[in-house]
Amino acid sequence: MTSTAQPLVSIVTVNYNGVKVTSEFLDSIQRITYSSIEVIVVDNASAESPDILKERYPWITLIKSPTNTGFAGGNNIGFKAAKGKYFLMLNNDTEVAPGFLEPLVKKMEENKNVGVVSSKVIFFNTDHILQYAGAGSIHPITGRGGFIGTNEKDFLQYQSAETGHAHGAAMMVKREVIEKIGLMAELYFLYYEELDFCERIKNAGYSIWYIAESVVFHKESMTVGRENPLKVYYMTRNRILFLRRNKKPFLVALFVLYFTCIAVPKNSLMYILRGKLDLCMAFLKGYLWNFFHYDIKQNPQLSQVRSA
Repeated sequence: MTSTAQPLVSIVTVNYNGVKVTSEFLDSIQRITYSSIEVIVVDNASAESPDILKERYPWITLIKSPTNTGFAGGNNIGFKAAKGKYFLMLNNDTEVAPGFLEPLVKKMEENKNVGVVSSKVIFFNTDHILQYAGAGSIHPITGRGGFIGTNEKDFLQYQSAETGHAHGAAMMVKREVIEKIGLMAELYFLYYEELDFCERIKNAGYSIWYIAESVVFHKESMTVGRENPLKVYYMTRNRILFLRRNKKPFLVALFVLYFTCIAVPKNSLMYILRGKLDLCMAFLKGYLWNFFHYDIKQNPQLSQVRSA
């Protein structure tokens, strides 16, 4: 599935107990019009064997991690095995439009300052309802940020533009960028890792672009429910962790004050009134984690080799 006329794109996806949805993803990859690709599937220590994926799709590279390394760790394993000029993270719960890859490569090739490009993301099996058409920056005091266009119908109202951060479900990065800044921070495990990655890339002097001509369909929340203790824990923990890693101490202090005095009482009361004590405990556990962990600046490097 390669062509010497085009720069090689290494597509990396992470599978965790999702052979069916990963198969649907790979079926859609087989229909794309860009030919110079390699596809790396990283299995994150699934209970179900991923070997059937290699049997069905012999053209993929299947890497089986002995442990579940999370979203960042799984993608990092794939990046270390990748040979391409560009590394494309694609969630296994996505399906892609046949011509989605050419606009991403075109933008990268025509502008050396662009470090990341991200596709338009549409909710799967909807009447073209947007999930992502770009994003604003993360607010330094509240730690909040949002996607542009979410839940709007796509009428092509959002054109390609520089954006605050990419969508981790469909995010392409130049190899040279990762060689310069390192891989994704694995201590996040779930959520905020792509935001952290984007922040570091911007700080290194590169721009991030939303590409409207590239379309990906996302089966949101197929692997993690919309509201459960695992999600609440990591969203809370990593929201704070992101600010601690990427903002100046003065802003971090203001954020901690805001979060402690406003977010903690508000969210705790909300969960208690709804009878969701398990979510309340997960929220508080994520908040408190940050008071006991201080070694948070490390980033693995592309040259490091992980046993798998």
